[in-house]
Amino acid sequence: MGNTDIPNPSFREAVSAIDAGDISALERLLAAHPELVRDRLEDGEGGEEYFRHPYLLWFVAENPIRTGKLPRNIVQVTRAILKAAEHQGSLGEQIDYALALVCSGRVARESGAQGELIDVLCDAGADPNGALVPALAHAELTAAERLLERGAGLTLLAAVCTGRTDDVARLAPGASAEERQSAFAGAALYGKARLLALLIDLGVDLNAYNPPGFHPHGTALHHAVASGSLDAVKVLVEAGADLGTRDRVHQGTPLGWAKHLQRTEIAAYLRERESHG
Repeated sequence: MGNTDIPNPSFREAVSAIDAGDISALERLLAAHPELVRDRLEDGEGGEEYFRHPYLLWFVAENPIRTGKLPRNIVQVTRAILKAAEHQGSLGEQIDYALALVCSGRVARESGAQGELIDVLCDAGADPNGALVPALAHAELTAAERLLERGAGLTLLAAVCTGRTDDVARLAPGASAEERQSAFAGAALYGKARLLALLIDLGVDLNAYNPPGFHPHGTALHHAVASGSLDAVKVLVEAGADLGTRDRVHQGTPLGWAKHLQRTEIAAYLRERESHG
């Protein structure tokens, strides 16, 4: 969603003030139009599905990418919005999702503000647990570590993705089937062959699509291919992963993914395995 796609002129002006880091203009707008921090933008469509009808606060994350940058004072801008929203008693759901957007987007990290934004939002009451899976699913490991520091629980999935192998060994045996399946998806996405083997031994479903919130359009094998780890791909294939399963978005097989992503060595291996039935 670009600024010109925002039909509400006051909301559009507020977003422009966020982009410019113009706190004075933003505060004037919020004082004159308190509904800007209380109501979702209901008019207009377009843009990413996960950003439909956004709150103003969500624009501080620059996720989805509109301008590709954040102002240097984005933390102070965020504080100004939070202060105005608190006066309206309207933080509610908007703050938790704002944290998830900050933790799953690259612009906040590239701008050098991701850690401070996490702190500001958590200090204002955002739940670090809710943002942990989005951070891990988008390989924002610095954000994930910050969330753990801020009190997010160390799940099996988080232990796998952040390379805490001792914690994986401790948590995996007592984990639920659902927790193991999520960790399996994470091990594939991060190309962790040894952890994939451990989870396979614990009885995960080799050919299940990944769980909701963690790239559910593909299987572990699809995402092991995407990781670029031939060792991870071999662990899955040799355990019996289906080479013909198609992802739910592009209808691509693991070999199709390897070709598209130019994983030459992996493509050669999968082609050879397919030829031998």
